[in-house]
Amino acid sequence: MAESDNIVVETAEKIFADLADPQTINNDKKDSWQAPLWQALSEAGLPLAWVPDDLGGSAASLADGFALLNAAGRFAVAVPLAETMLAGWLLAQAKIASPEGEMTVLPASPKDRVTLDADGALSGRARGVPFAKAAKHFAVLVHSKDGVSIALVDAAKVRIEAGLNVGYDHSDTVTLDRVQPVTIKPAPKGLDQTNLMLMGGVVRSLQIAGALESMLDISVRYSNERVAFEKKISKFQAVQHNLARLAGESAAALAAATSAADAIANAKSFNDEVYLEAASAKIRCAEAAERGGGIAHQVHGAIGFTMEHILHRYSLRALAWRDDFGSESYWAVELGKLVANRGADELWPLVASR
Repeated sequence: MAESDNIVVETAEKIFADLADPQTINNDKKDSWQAPLWQALSEAGLPLAWVPDDLGGSAASLADGFALLNAAGRFAVAVPLAETMLAGWLLAQAKIASPEGEMTVLPASPKDRVTLDADGALSGRARGVPFAKAAKHFAVLVHSKDGVSIALVDAAKVRIEAGLNVGYDHSDTVTLDRVQPVTIKPAPKGLDQTNLMLMGGVVRSLQIAGALESMLDISVRYSNERVAFEKKISKFQAVQHNLARLAGESAAALAAATSAADAIANAKSFNDEVYLEAASAKIRCAEAAERGGGIAHQVHGAIGFTMEHILHRYSLRALAWRDDFGSESYWAVELGKLVANRGADELWPLVASR
């Protein structure tokens, strides 16, 4: 990791440690922690890390931003940091300046569409949009007969139906009914909704990998503290076996997510290699979220299921992140179609080169 990567991650981790301690947040029933955390992140320029400085951002590299998102996953950060970063990245593709404040992207599912009417108004419905209720603006990928465009939309002009994912974070339905955008510009050649879903999928994969790292740390620490039958439960073979399995899931998720992030950071376009890496990472990390979360709760026993314990902050969010920007079942089908259409012999060199 380059020195600049360390600076970005260290800055973020210090903010998270000071203002996003999981136990403190768990005990705060009024969510008074959110405003100070977002202010500190904004002052450090982290939400607009992927936005060039001439468009109002911090001009961090893709690699820097990906490392930051992995750190955010390790703290199970429940503010729209990832969503604002992704929205800023999307707007920057069309040279649209990012406004201040929280943002998120539309659509957040590969099957939803927002269309451009003849008079320049936007219409469509997007389900499962992360943190839509908290957003002040939306970065929207728009389809029309002339191609794909990117729009900036004022959140006050859309209709939002509030919803929650399994991690108790907002996952809302957004309806645009002939909404006039603040700005709209053509998307660069080659950028489409599949690319946006792949980018979002890698973002979620990195967050899941970070959450699994924390679940492993919490579980190991608990097993070395909990005593049963006059010895620490970490001495029991069954517990050791479970912890080894959890470590394997965590390592597999981290390897898949970082490999996909590296592919995007070093590619000139969303080519077949990026597709393979990103889709595979989302599939593997989603599987690890389910398996790893179950193992971590088994190690903790009944205490891990209580709302007072911090473990669920990680396990439930990791499970929720599986469905954003395409579930593992969706990407498994799409990856199968790619292999069937292109042939394993043609695609294998791309995998082997990694």
